[in-house]
Amino acid sequence: MPILHQIDPVAVALGPLKIHWYGLMYLLGFAVAWWLGRRRVRAGRLPGVDDNGFGDLMFYAMLGVVLGGRIGYVLFYDFGSFLQNPLMLFRVWEGGMSFHGGLLGVLVAGAWWSRRQRLHFFDTVDFVAPLVPAGLGFGRLGNYIGGELWGKPTQGTAFEGWGVVFPHALPEPFASMDAATLKAQFDSGILDAFARHPSQLYQATLEGLVMFAVLVWYSRRPRPRYAVAGLFALLYGSFRFLVEFVREPDAQLGYLAFGWLTMGQVLSTPLILLGLFWLWRSRSAPTLAPEVR
Repeated sequence: MPILHQIDPVAVALGPLKIHWYGLMYLLGFAVAWWLGRRRVRAGRLPGVDDNGFGDLMFYAMLGVVLGGRIGYVLFYDFGSFLQNPLMLFRVWEGGMSFHGGLLGVLVAGAWWSRRQRLHFFDTVDFVAPLVPAGLGFGRLGNYIGGELWGKPTQGTAFEGWGVVFPHALPEPFASMDAATLKAQFDSGILDAFARHPSQLYQATLEGLVMFAVLVWYSRRPRPRYAVAGLFALLYGSFRFLVEFVREPDAQLGYLAFGWLTMGQVLSTPLILLGLFWLWRSRSAPTLAPEVR
């Protein structure tokens, strides 16, 4: 039986100040990355770097996520609106973040930090890769709680009878109903036809939980340069490409080709290819030995 989504996206309201679950999920993701990263630094996995250096890396990475994510969303998904009103780039409170843009932002920040620390760029990327899935997983949970970025309808497919009814995805008059009235309509079975794939939870599981477990396990001992980064890129690109088949494409873009190709798949394809290339290159690359402390 489908589930009706009626989760309040606001976690805490203090007068006019509202703290959303989405923001808290980002904080949780950074907290887990900080905890795991400090453990790896103290184990000597990034020679020459102490807690202060790691703190700088995390700060620059956070800036890269926010700035790159926003700029990437505007360039990849809503460039038309940007041309009409360039100031929309700064309206971050309206939502709109791109993982691929955030990834580019983190890579730029990592390259700058690595140069200052006199470290090989890919030693830094290999170190950071296992820290990222926690943020991805919590971020997708935030998307689900906020009832955004939902999947395609399950009605008329092999998944009929399964899914989540997202109020913001409903047509009128249901979209304007209050919570109690909508619940009564749902209990009557009328809304079952509007159930959708909870693609946010699929991504939270694959890009978050599965990738976190695999990358932490794989990087538990030193690996050749490029290997951890390559595995990250291959896993994320593959998981994202697959989930896009059941995820609703962005309304302003729709499908780019063939009646199924989405922007998410276009942006994920280079990641898959890069992941395979980096894994191949790691076969002849040196392995960074942990610093003895």
